[in-house]
Amino acid sequence: MSFSADSSSYAPNQTHDPKLTSWVDSANLPEADFPIQNLPYGVFATANGGHICVAIGNSVLDLHAAASFGLLDELDGRDGLEELDGCDELGERVLNACGEVTLNSLMALGPDAWSALRRQLQRLLGSRADANLRQLVGDCVLPQAGLQMLLPAHIGDYTDFYASVFHATNVGRMFRPENPLLPNYKYIPIGYHGRASSIVVSGTPVRRPSGQTRDSAEQPPEFGPSKRLDYELEIGCFVGQGNALGEPIPLAKAETRIFGVCILNDWSARDMQTWEYQPLGPFLAKNFASSISPWVVTMEALAPFRVPAFARPEGDPAPLPYLSDANNHDHGGINLTVELWLSSAKMRQENIPALRLSRGNLRDLYWTLAQMLAHHASNGCNLRPGDLLGSGTVSGEAKDSRGCLLELTWRGTEPLALPTGETRKFLQDGDEVTIRAYAESEGFRRIGCGECRGLILPAL
Repeated sequence: MSFSADSSSYAPNQTHDPKLTSWVDSANLPEADFPIQNLPYGVFATANGGHICVAIGNSVLDLHAAASFGLLDELDGRDGLEELDGCDELGERVLNACGEVTLNSLMALGPDAWSALRRQLQRLLGSRADANLRQLVGDCVLPQAGLQMLLPAHIGDYTDFYASVFHATNVGRMFRPENPLLPNYKYIPIGYHGRASSIVVSGTPVRRPSGQTRDSAEQPPEFGPSKRLDYELEIGCFVGQGNALGEPIPLAKAETRIFGVCILNDWSARDMQTWEYQPLGPFLAKNFASSISPWVVTMEALAPFRVPAFARPEGDPAPLPYLSDANNHDHGGINLTVELWLSSAKMRQENIPALRLSRGNLRDLYWTLAQMLAHHASNGCNLRPGDLLGSGTVSGEAKDSRGCLLELTWRGTEPLALPTGETRKFLQDGDEVTIRAYAESEGFRRIGCGECRGLILPAL
């Protein structure tokens, strides 16, 4: 297989060659989430705040250190950058961005800078690096074990979508059996503005929320801990270059404004949600915590795993022109498997492995990530680097691909059996939820997104 130098988010290039290996041996293991074809970005804690890094095998390359040692100096004038006006200035901006404490500045630079940096990182970490270069780079490589990972970006705004038609239909059937999907669903990517301040990085415990619930229409509401705490298996995408207020982003350019994806768990208090969501939608049932993985897998790394957008059933309306584009139709989907695992406190005490509850795929979303972003900005809403967009619960057609307990237990009427003899309608205190995601395609290296974990603590 030959590879081009195309930096399009849809087209595989030489950085995806499955023959590429790293001198970091753990990156070459078949099951590795972070081979040299991936190189996701994250931020780890330091005494002075944080350092940007990329994951390679079970290690990280500290980009702050690499930049300070001059290892990124050759980025300027190489590949994509030498064809750009002001390449010296842009190269300097890349170096400066690698010295920041969040990814926002790097996200703002755009695809040409991202691609040039990706190629330079492969040169530094690839097996072809000579002994002298390996020694220099090795001084900037740290084991992942023991590092405290931080949120990868300052998230100014967070919007969660509702892009799985299977999830929307299942939930609709519970409340509106005769008319599960509302008339707008197949015309417009539905979303709501979430709470950015309560987004936490994987491993942060999640406190059970308290709020108003109403169990009976004949009784007044009560205030207390949620009895129907749930997870939502999702993928988040980070905005790269944004747009000025009042200026929409055309669908044809939406892909270039997405920096990469992470795993997202949008925790939900279903009993609170049922009582409060009418008429204005989610509020306290959703804003107490949302967990994300520490690693951001770039759109370029995902290029080999692009697939056509979801095939709409015959009779469904075609997207309106501003949400319709040939490239998005042919390549807008992503073949990204997402799995959710549950471990109760009793399971851990008895050394019983976590139980996989769900396996879905991002390709089953009714709306693509690009359509979500283009729609978000279609009214002139200004998106900014580091803004987070959630896919909504990723559910498929099969029962074991349903991405939340609300669906899996059908609103608690079909409890799940755990290996310990316990059952679950919704989450209990001490339950730990882990979401993993990975992409596979014949002829390419498997890459992963790592994991997103959260342990439920009792309400205060």
